[in-house]
Amino acid sequence: MKRTSFAQWPCSIARTMDLLGDWWTPLVLREAFYGIRRFDEFQQELGIARNTLADRLRRLVGEGLLEKRAYQADPVRYDYVLTEKGADFYGVLAAMSRWGDRWLAEEAGPPITLHHDTCGHDTHAEVVCAHCAGPLTAENTRARLGSGYPPKLANRPDVVRRFAAQEGLTT
Repeated sequence: MKRTSFAQWPCSIARTMDLLGDWWTPLVLREAFYGIRRFDEFQQELGIARNTLADRLRRLVGEGLLEKRAYQADPVRYDYVLTEKGADFYGVLAAMSRWGDRWLAEEAGPPITLHHDTCGHDTHAEVVCAHCAGPLTAENTRARLGSGYPPKLANRPDVVRRFAAQEGLTT
């Protein structure tokens, strides 16, 4: 059964989920942030089937989150290294970890702690406004049509209704 593609949806969350595709992909990226670079290391750390791992690595390379770099010539073997696009995914994983620590951690506490080397403290991710640094919550934030929203969809009644509700307007 072929899954629905969200790649062209006018929503960055949908497009990100389309790129991730499944639960293995964020875990492969997590391992890359832990310093894992080689196929066998990813496979060993995750216990993932080799064919599944090969597919996820191929996708992450194809989408530009990882780059293959040869470390051996005969036979050719590769390291998988985070690109700038891949490194930028760190905040997403940190936010997921924060949510999991709050809602899924056991009584003993979070299984992993983030340590901020710059200030020397253990920390967690916070989602804040890029302008004023205040916290972003569902209660104090609303979604608005952005410049990249397809004009042909912006005037559809369901879209107008959705964003009018966000603006506190009635239709």
